[in-house]
Amino acid sequence: MATGFFWDERCFWHHGGDYALTLPVGGYVQPGAGGLPDGPETKRRLKNLMSVSGLDRELAMRGAAEATREELLRVHPAKYLDAFKTMSDAGGGELGLRTPFGRGGYEVAALSAGLATEAVRAVCRGEIDNAYSLSRPPGHHCKPDWPNGFCLMANIAIAIEAARAEGRAERVAVLDWDVHHGNGTEACFWECAEVLTISIHQERNYPLDTGSASDRGAGAGEGANLNIPLPPGVGHRGYLAAMDRLVLPAIRAHAPDLVIVACGYDAGGMDPLGRMFCTAETFREMTLRVKALAGEICGGRLVLVHEGGYSEAHVPFLGHATLEALSGTSIRVPDPLADTLVKRQPGPAFDAFVDGLIAEQAEAAGL
Repeated sequence: MATGFFWDERCFWHHGGDYALTLPVGGYVQPGAGGLPDGPETKRRLKNLMSVSGLDRELAMRGAAEATREELLRVHPAKYLDAFKTMSDAGGGELGLRTPFGRGGYEVAALSAGLATEAVRAVCRGEIDNAYSLSRPPGHHCKPDWPNGFCLMANIAIAIEAARAEGRAERVAVLDWDVHHGNGTEACFWECAEVLTISIHQERNYPLDTGSASDRGAGAGEGANLNIPLPPGVGHRGYLAAMDRLVLPAIRAHAPDLVIVACGYDAGGMDPLGRMFCTAETFREMTLRVKALAGEICGGRLVLVHEGGYSEAHVPFLGHATLEALSGTSIRVPDPLADTLVKRQPGPAFDAFVDGLIAEQAEAAGL
């Protein structure tokens, strides 16, 4: 068996108006060069780098069908899906906050969800060791009835509910290391004890009013949500400290049948929408840690689903390092910005400050 890589060229064709970073164009906001911040080139260049390095020849390259309406309805109410489909057929528009889409946006969002769903299904069936879904548009900000942050359907939640409905997994752990809080995934499972949702994110980045460490879920799901807000500039060491002290113990205690990572790269040191200074080695080491834990507790059942990351030049190298770790390949593509980012890592005093924050969060969470 091998690592599965799920992708479709049609996801790169998703479009939706013109933004300058996160600002809709109009008034005094000058049009940007690339339209949506969630442009296709970060993902396309990752796929191209895999072809040039030869990594794609070591992976099980696959596609998938669009998620079915039945699969979508397990997460999104019919009223939302119908409004989305109607607007999509009429030429596009915007249903939520920073979620523009063009004609056919509904279908490409369903395809993005379908890639994640089939990746989870293939891993749970034992057809492949683990998997990576190059989903676009992303999904971790999308609530059941409210899209936001470029996310139009809750890709990971849809995949999880399909696996649960099909009897392939019951207990699931979701680790979101995108630089922005995974508020959509959190909302989907806020009252669910069987799905643990963890988000490591830059505090008060996006959304501004979610992601507090005190938000632990409600009802049956109380305690099954763990937010890890970190201050800007944490860097490589801080992320690994959060993984070792908080994330891995929480996942181990949950004892999941399946682990899913909301794999954003906007914590990378050159990203325009984050300030965390992570390196390719950060993503490699986080992947190795969660892969080893999945091997211990759930038969290695691990799926990574692509989320954010907005540096066209740098994201491909971060993604390649992640896939190197996930697949166990001997192929290595060096990060051309590694030396620069190593010099930008915080010093001992800030590291000690971050260690104290993480220790406080671990104590509060009982870890």
